[in-house]
Amino acid sequence: MSLSYWEYKSWLSAIDYTIVGSGIVGLNCALRLREKFPKARILILEKGMLPQGASTKNAGFACFGSISEILDDLTSHSEEEVVALVKQRIDGLALLRDTVEDTALGYQELGGYELFTEEDEVFYEDCLQNIDNINELLYPIFKAPVYSTKENVFGFEHIQNHYIYNAFEGQIDTGAMMERLLQLAIQKGINIMNGVQVEAFEEKENAVLIRANKFSLESKQLVLATNGFASQLGLQEVKPARAQVLITKPIPDLKIKGTFHLDKGYYYFRNIDNRILFGGGRNLDFTTEETTDLGQTALVQNKLEEILKEVILPNTSFEIDRRWSGIMGVGTQKKPIVKKLSHRIHAGVRLGGMGIAIGSQVGRDLADLVVRCD
Repeated sequence: MSLSYWEYKSWLSAIDYTIVGSGIVGLNCALRLREKFPKARILILEKGMLPQGASTKNAGFACFGSISEILDDLTSHSEEEVVALVKQRIDGLALLRDTVEDTALGYQELGGYELFTEEDEVFYEDCLQNIDNINELLYPIFKAPVYSTKENVFGFEHIQNHYIYNAFEGQIDTGAMMERLLQLAIQKGINIMNGVQVEAFEEKENAVLIRANKFSLESKQLVLATNGFASQLGLQEVKPARAQVLITKPIPDLKIKGTFHLDKGYYYFRNIDNRILFGGGRNLDFTTEETTDLGQTALVQNKLEEILKEVILPNTSFEIDRRWSGIMGVGTQKKPIVKKLSHRIHAGVRLGGMGIAIGSQVGRDLADLVVRCD
């Protein structure tokens, strides 16, 4: 791409901080950098027309973990680590709601429900028996019991008779959230360039040379906030995990309200605009879904429709309106990676499917790692 003198001078010269990725982490990092360094030149490079990973493609769950997820975490983390993870998510949600007001977020605290299939009776009973233990473990954070049981009031079929209910779980409008964060960044004089894919970078003595698909530039500091795509930039500790999603057309008199987790959280659905948004299924074929390809597979999409018809909406006619996928960043540990890679290069990645809950705080923590440009 041939840039004019004016284009290069105005947008790509004398850059102090370049952030790769305009998702939740990247935008919050940029906003925090602007607080710290009011006169700095901050540039965000985004390869997509919109944020390409999961920030505009997720289900909009303001969640911190179902009881089955917390029990699973306890098999690989200490109790102290699990409590710290939950607190990090709660604090992150509070920061998000402070940055983007509830009205702009479309935030609703309608509660969360975990459903268990008829075949999952043993696992269901195990979760029931651990409700008091987990509530006691999390009491220092919430100062109240988190989990309880509720009858199957929404008429789902082929599941256990009771849900495990979480009164503190909420939902947001993902598009409205990202639109507001983008507006805030632009208002703060942060430049965002879309359709620019960073292909390589090299730290020099006084700057980082960044090579993109359309141009090269130098920046005094480089920040990687690409999460699910982090491995493409050399961060092999992060594996991509594709999440496929569909949404129905509006359903008259839809009674289902809240956020719902099914089959150990591998499936999840919610109400939005009198529709059901339903995603998941990567457990059907983990190998295929460990990809950065934003596509769908017949295996997963057919299973989503089957569960939608037989479990969620068994007596209701519906039509599918739209399908999409997003790319999460996962790893062997739930704790995100926020670290300095070198003197001038930093990374905030591996959000583990909890981007809404922790993305704001990860972005701020990432910015706080960055030193003043010399």
